[in-house]
Amino acid sequence: MPASALEGIDESTWVDVIQKMDEVYSQLIDDEIELEKKNAELEQSQQFIFSVLSAMSDVLLVCNERGVIEETNAALCELVGRTDAELHGTSLYELLADPLSVERARTVLGNTNPARRGEGLELNLFDAQRQSVPVDANCTPRVAASGRRVGTVFVARPTAEIKRAYHELRSAHEALKRAQQQLLHSEKMASLGRLVAGVAHELNNPISFVLGNVHALSRYSNRLRAYLAAVHAGEPAEQLQALRGKLRIDHILDDLPSLIEGTLEGAQRTADIVNSLKRFSAMDPEDRIPVDLNEVIKRAIHWIGKGAVPDFEMRWQPGPPLMVMGSAGQLQQVLMNLLQNAQDATAAHGKADKLVSIETEVVENCVRLHLRDNGPGIAPEHLSHVFDPFFTTKPVGKGTGLGLSISYGIVEHHGGVLSVCNQIDAGAEFLLELPLAH
Repeated sequence: MPASALEGIDESTWVDVIQKMDEVYSQLIDDEIELEKKNAELEQSQQFIFSVLSAMSDVLLVCNERGVIEETNAALCELVGRTDAELHGTSLYELLADPLSVERARTVLGNTNPARRGEGLELNLFDAQRQSVPVDANCTPRVAASGRRVGTVFVARPTAEIKRAYHELRSAHEALKRAQQQLLHSEKMASLGRLVAGVAHELNNPISFVLGNVHALSRYSNRLRAYLAAVHAGEPAEQLQALRGKLRIDHILDDLPSLIEGTLEGAQRTADIVNSLKRFSAMDPEDRIPVDLNEVIKRAIHWIGKGAVPDFEMRWQPGPPLMVMGSAGQLQQVLMNLLQNAQDATAAHGKADKLVSIETEVVENCVRLHLRDNGPGIAPEHLSHVFDPFFTTKPVGKGTGLGLSISYGIVEHHGGVLSVCNQIDAGAEFLLELPLAH
């Protein structure tokens, strides 16, 4: 610019120029700081992606539409014995160990309309020793921002690892089932322990009856032996007749049938009680069979009644058969647990009349059993924890806290629902719902 032109510019103009230059310089500094920040974030993002790829135990391979490898991870490099740099730019097909795997890969890459979720296929890869390694792969299309397919992402895991994981999972599942069965059995034994007094009384009656009859039979056998000895000795008829009257042989002969019948009846009753206990205490089979819920309720009431506290009344009116699919032993355990808890609740309440009632109904394809007691009910803060394992409000030594939790699991395993609520007037109500057998 000529000097004469510069002489015409006043001082304020120069000040504006300098200010503009400062603003531009400040903007350049801010842009540089922002650029450095973006570069740091980009580097951090790249490091994160790299760490994720390196941490993957599954092999990862990304190729373009022609099968040229663009990205890999450490698991693939370790499997095939080649570095990331050596794999980049090579063909996917060089890693495949047999023609069938090559054909399957070509089919996937040649699919012009692949599913977005990808597809699974089995491939055989060469490992570091050039041995064939079977893998289970998931192939997902890689799409550009324009929507055009630009390649494929292969994520694979050696089949041997999958089989090993499956066997470990199956073993853990079997162990869990055995532990669950053992827990059910342990709780059942605890229920039997609470009923020992009632069972002893139940057994005492027929055993006492049998014992009394056996003593009578022993006395009769001694008399019959003495009479038969006289007969075999050839005693005169008059003496035999006198001895027959003295030993009351005719009475013995008349009494023997009823004695034997009563003894057999008492022994059969004892055997029935023992067999019933054996059925209840035995480990339950996995098979599900049609079960009449009325019979389950009847047996549960019978056994709980044997060990019930005084003045404890259980009301139930049996109706038509209520057939459900399941295990009679397990369902009886549920009913006994509910009845035992109702008995404990009413006894702790201290009321003179201790009552529990059972009502059943059929609603659509479901059997509903309502079990209500006239105890104090359940505290609101405890209602949501009633079925939690080891939760109990009973004194130490009076309960394990497992009964209701196990019962809940049994009912759930039978495809049903077990719930609880407080009645409006007083007491708790348990609702057991089970699907009808078809």
